[in-house]
Amino acid sequence: MPARVALEQAVAAPYASSRLADAGARVIKIERAEGDFARRYDSLVNGDSAYFVWLNRGKESVCLNLKDEADKSILAAMIASADVFIQNLAPGAVERMGFAMEGLLAQHPSLICCSITGYGRDGPYRDQKAYDLLVQAESGLCAVNGTEHGAARVGVSVCDIAAGMQSFQAIMQALFARTRNGRGRIIDVSLYHALADWMNVPYLQTRYGGKPPARVGLRHPTIAPYGAYMCGDNKAVLISIQNEREWGRLATEVLGDAGIATDPRFDSNNNRVANRDALEEILAGVFASAPREDIIGRLDAAGVAFGRLTDLEDLAAHPQNRFITVRSDGGEIELMAPGFVTRGEDLQYGPVPSLGQHTDAIRAEFGDPAAAST
Repeated sequence: MPARVALEQAVAAPYASSRLADAGARVIKIERAEGDFARRYDSLVNGDSAYFVWLNRGKESVCLNLKDEADKSILAAMIASADVFIQNLAPGAVERMGFAMEGLLAQHPSLICCSITGYGRDGPYRDQKAYDLLVQAESGLCAVNGTEHGAARVGVSVCDIAAGMQSFQAIMQALFARTRNGRGRIIDVSLYHALADWMNVPYLQTRYGGKPPARVGLRHPTIAPYGAYMCGDNKAVLISIQNEREWGRLATEVLGDAGIATDPRFDSNNNRVANRDALEEILAGVFASAPREDIIGRLDAAGVAFGRLTDLEDLAAHPQNRFITVRSDGGEIELMAPGFVTRGEDLQYGPVPSLGQHTDAIRAEFGDPAAAST
């Protein structure tokens, strides 16, 4: 089976290659002697890093020194046998090593090359280092996240994850296209552009509507009522009203006042947004009058969308959870399952590799005489 070779670190490229491994691909992860630095982000998962455990299951780990010509020859042999090559090193690093994407595709016309950078191959920021928080700020995400008191970071590495998702999508498109035309391709993904795509709604609202969305915490900048409301037992429930039919049911069946639905202050979404403070005062009074599960019972009966404000302990015990189990140096680890289920297929999730676990075998396989003789 052709290998997928990943010269990767941190989050974005490991996300993409982990999804290939989940699908049954052989993924060879190239690491420095000290390892992918994500191995040391924390040691909270039975001594292992949470990010590393999540994103590196099912891979083989080989340590190479790519300043050494012999090790570069091993990588070249690996790429020659591969059908996908993924890299997310610092800008210009693979070119300096002699593994520029254009050269690889010229040598191996069916190879799919995926390069992940911070800001892309072109433009004035192309050589700038990029980390998730920095791109959250540069992409405008922080401008729409937080409260009126200030901007906030999204609490997971959303830019890296978005770039990893788009890399995986683009690789799968390329694999499908290759079944039709036999040709590989070069894929360029950047953290900035992955998030910029996700920012299209606030961008369009600002550019064409002249109305940049405000930072409103758990509320929605352009829909009301939408947000979290504290119930009588000090537990919060969130609601999301999407149309006038739902608004009418909320007013009549949950708030208990059909007249509110046709009140000129609240008879359209634009008017509700304009009079949000008065509207939320009404909702707060009703929701605070009963325990959360009682309010949820009314919302459910009325067909109004709702959700509970869940903390991380609640998440661990959430009744909708699906889990997978993988092995790592720290033992068996239970992870949240991927967001899709393939019916009729029992996917197998491989173990998280120790640093350099497969080095000797892979060196022998790809032409290191010293490894082959041991």
